[in-house]
Amino acid sequence: MSAEAHRYAVFGHPIAHSLSPEIHQAFAEQLGIRLAYETIDVAPGQFEEAVRRFFAEGGLGANVTLPHKGAAFALAGSRTEAATRAGSANTLTPLVNGGIEAHNTDGSGFVRDIAERHGFDLRGHDALLLGAGGAAKAVAWALMDAGVQSLTIVNRTPERADELADAIGEPGRCYTRYWDGLDGESFNLVVNATAIGVTGGSFDLPTSILKDHSTCYDLCYGTAAAAFKGWSLAAGVRPDWFRDGLGMLVEQAAEAFERWHGQRPDTDPVYAMLRQRY
Repeated sequence: MSAEAHRYAVFGHPIAHSLSPEIHQAFAEQLGIRLAYETIDVAPGQFEEAVRRFFAEGGLGANVTLPHKGAAFALAGSRTEAATRAGSANTLTPLVNGGIEAHNTDGSGFVRDIAERHGFDLRGHDALLLGAGGAAKAVAWALMDAGVQSLTIVNRTPERADELADAIGEPGRCYTRYWDGLDGESFNLVVNATAIGVTGGSFDLPTSILKDHSTCYDLCYGTAAAAFKGWSLAAGVRPDWFRDGLGMLVEQAAEAFERWHGQRPDTDPVYAMLRQRY
């Protein structure tokens, strides 16, 4: 078979740093699948044209990262429930009729990592979600589906948090608060889905929001998770109860891989390989 028949890619801007090619190649080697997986750096104005050209030339699947997840959702003619809930897509698949299906694996990847890899039973816990963007939306829905007792959403722009809570539509379990209005509240789980660790802001949150055995989780990993990790440890979270998003990255990739190839890879050895570096 030609390499064209096995073409996969990740689209982003910038994209050179992406671990997706390494992750998908490791999955493919594990299952004896031959594929070519590339990075495609494309500016926002050229994204849709580049995606359609990629599929027209034989591409069989595409992952999408910042800043294109919203555009990926918009261009698709078919959208899964997970993509529709998040309003964004990180996985695109060509359909036999020439259309494109959008899917979002962020929420399920997060739950698999925290619940299965790290053994955190989400049922009955009170969770605080920082942020209300695309990844936050996916995680919010996933937390609700996983059975948290309550979900509180805060965002620097409170209207976006309110929009997300309204979309979820469970006022008895899902609430919003102002960023500076968390005094007196406490949570078993605090999830950072903001860009503060990337943009250089500070986590000016009261340490009282943490309970004795709280877990903190940053959707980012590596240096981008350092600021929230620093706040978490200073606030009293045990080092082994802080999680970063490296496992989520591997799990969301595995779901995309399974969607394309019909086989689910073993994520543990790939996670262990990357954990040695990050």
